[in-house]
Amino acid sequence: MATMSAGRKREISRREYNANLAGCPGHEVLVALSDKWLTLIVSALADGALRHSELARVVAGASQKMLTQTLRKLERDGLVVRTVTAAVPPRVDYELTALGHSLLPVQRAIKTWAETHIDAVHQARTRYDADRSSVPQGG
Repeated sequence: MATMSAGRKREISRREYNANLAGCPGHEVLVALSDKWLTLIVSALADGALRHSELARVVAGASQKMLTQTLRKLERDGLVVRTVTAAVPPRVDYELTALGHSLLPVQRAIKTWAETHIDAVHQARTRYDADRSSVPQGG
């Protein structure tokens, strides 16, 4: 059995956890975290547990199906816990786990960045679109 140098082990480890590579587990997590509905649901749960119907009101535009699918993904990834309380009808609450709460500062930083820079982004889009409209097509 061949032995591997520490440098070679570091190189392999670096490749395995390079989120820019499609085969990296981190890539999969980044794709999940960039989902619009995931972001909105995590934000909605920041202040505490909510029932499915409450989430549907807070996360405007999410269909019943999309909300349910996203909540299942969040639960599977350990970001949300689903609690069923015996009642008639049964009460189901969704709440962020400690892992889910650890995502909030990152989401808030991105939200703050977006709110701070939206004018600059809109100006850049306007310039880009104007530049593209003055370029002859087809050549």
